[in-house]
Amino acid sequence: LERLERLGLPRDYVRLIPDTLTAQAFITTDLDDNQITAFHPGAMNCSHENVITGDMDIDLAIVAPDGREGMLSHVEQLAALGIPFIFDPGQGLPMFSGAELLDMVGKARYVAVNDYEGRLLEERTGRSLEELAQGLEALIVTKGAEGSLIYAGGECLHIPSVKPEAIVDPTGCGDAYRAGLLYGIAAGYDWRKTGQLASLMGALKIASRGGQNHHASREQISALYERHFGAPL
Repeated sequence: LERLERLGLPRDYVRLIPDTLTAQAFITTDLDDNQITAFHPGAMNCSHENVITGDMDIDLAIVAPDGREGMLSHVEQLAALGIPFIFDPGQGLPMFSGAELLDMVGKARYVAVNDYEGRLLEERTGRSLEELAQGLEALIVTKGAEGSLIYAGGECLHIPSVKPEAIVDPTGCGDAYRAGLLYGIAAGYDWRKTGQLASLMGALKIASRGGQNHHASREQISALYERHFGAPL
């Protein structure tokens, strides 16, 4: 909580669960970026106790890996309130049946998955990514160094990866990419520009050790964007 305060992030909707540890992940990464993760959910399993209501000032949301009941209930609550959201099942995808995934995708405006999760989503739902994208404003698939694909408006955009200054640690690159997505959507960027910003954010992250130790100002990000893509942000 002290770290959130130092970063200037609000704590309005942070719930304290007494006598329960915060969720913890221990990730082992080899030189080829293969990862093995040990995870303890802890207080995350109580996420369903956080209820999204109409008096909250929310314009855009993301339902990311969380406690199973929390993900299910937050999808329902956001949909009932008409709040657009990204469904980002991530490591939580195997917790859900095909019918549950189809329901959550159907209530989302956007879906974001990595390459492996995309294949698993197809297997679980019996639908291709192209078919799933037809009911969405956009379906985004990240593919690491190969860049990303954005299915939107009946088209599939290929967004190239941004060459990082250094390859240090891939942990959190997907989250950084999603931060770029959220910013681009909120700012009203088109999908190519949104994907390019997301790709740049992932490249900034991979050059630093750990998931929260990279820092860049808006000015630095804008300058890097113009350098890589030849247009102002």
